[in-house]
Amino acid sequence: MGEGNKKRNNAPKLTRRTFLKSVGVSSVSVAAARGDGVVGKLEKVGLLEKDIIVGPGKVKTELIVNGKKVNISVDPRTTLAEALRHELHLTGTKIGCNRGACGACTILMDGVAISSCMTLALDAIGKPLETIEGLAEGEGKLHPLQEAFIEHDAYQCGFCTSGMIMSAKDLLDQNANPNMDDIKNAVSGNICRCGTYPHVFKAVETAAKKMK
Repeated sequence: MGEGNKKRNNAPKLTRRTFLKSVGVSSVSVAAARGDGVVGKLEKVGLLEKDIIVGPGKVKTELIVNGKKVNISVDPRTTLAEALRHELHLTGTKIGCNRGACGACTILMDGVAISSCMTLALDAIGKPLETIEGLAEGEGKLHPLQEAFIEHDAYQCGFCTSGMIMSAKDLLDQNANPNMDDIKNAVSGNICRCGTYPHVFKAVETAAKKMK
């Protein structure tokens, strides 16, 4: 019994540091070898030579934002929300909870509403991104959703408004004739601490009619 315990105690110990180090190195090596993930994306847009490990310093990144290609340098850990706000100065995208629960950072990626605070900037390479700044349809002409939000006073402090509108746009892009349950479900992930939900629902309903 005592001898058995001694053998187990002498066994090599796997610490958190060694585990993370081994997993991280092997994951990056596999990504580089296969051309998948971040490494592959950077190679495709010509921002990284083959067989170079990404990080820990800043990485040159190309994003497609509101129809335009933009080049920035970000740390691999930088979220898409941070990149939009701090690097591209598109501050319409808000950071509230920073854990995907409030919806203030909602944008469209590949035409689908996402929480940009839960998405790494490097994971958005090559994917069309649309923010609240890209909705206006021309000089001085707002998108029907923006007009409807103003018409129905669907905001108070305005912090949640951008995320609400982007969630609603995702809905109307997919469903031109939503009912009230569809509208409520579409913005269910967007929290409004001011409680303007009835006005938001009416605004989206009005915008849907205008967009027909």
